[in-house]
Formats: sequence, structure tokens, C-alpha cells
Amino acid sequence: MTGARKGAIVVLALRIVYGAGLIAAPSRLGRRWLGPAANAAPTQVPLRALGAREIILHSGAIIFAVRGAPLRPWLAGSIVGDLSDLAATVAGRGELPTGSATATLVVGGSSALISAAAAAALEN
Repeated sequence: MTGARKGAIVVLALRIVYGAGLIAAPSRLGRRWLGPAANAAPTQVPLRALGAREIILHSGAIIFAVRGAPLRPWLAGSIVGDLSDLAATVAGRGELPTGSATATLVVGGSSALISAAAAAALEN
């Protein structure tokens, strides 16, 4: 297994950990993004769903990575997920806490860039 593939697996594993955190502690992880609304059960539903998306998508990618299958489509899916989160944040920025949209753009944008760099480094 190449170093680039191992690096991609690390990125994917960190996304799984993040997803598990969203499921286990949605208010804690969502507070910076969504403010006090993250404490409300109706807000925690989509945060947990986002966590499940992270776990399912990135677990599938790791399975494919271990089998030597192409990872770029999986990383592209991860990037699209990040970009949809960014678009939703920009659309709702007027109702989010001060600085939340900017912080989300930095974190989500960085996540997308890391996944893009991992994809670019792969041989297939």
C-alpha cells in the first residue's frame, strides 16, 4: 500500500471519528456552528444524520482502500458533502451566531481541500 493511500485512510478515519462525535454529542460539536440551537432535539436530528453520513461514506471508502480499489470517487463524495455543508451555512448565515459562518467556511473548506489533496496524491 502506498504512502498516499495510507494518508487517505488516515483522513477517512478522522472523518469517521468526527461522525461518531456528531452522533454521540451533537450539541457539543454543533454549538460553534449553530449556536444555542444545537442544544435542541430537533436540531440534533440532522446533526446525527450528518454524523451517520460521515461514518457510512468514509467507512465505505476505507473498505475500498484496503481492497486496493479506486478511492477518488469516494473522496469526491466527501468533498461534495463538505461543499453542501458550506452552501447550507452560507444560505443560513444571517441566523447563525456571529463568526459561525466564517469558522465553518474555514473548517469545511479545509476539510474539502485536504480530501482533494489526498485524491490528487493517489495513483488511482
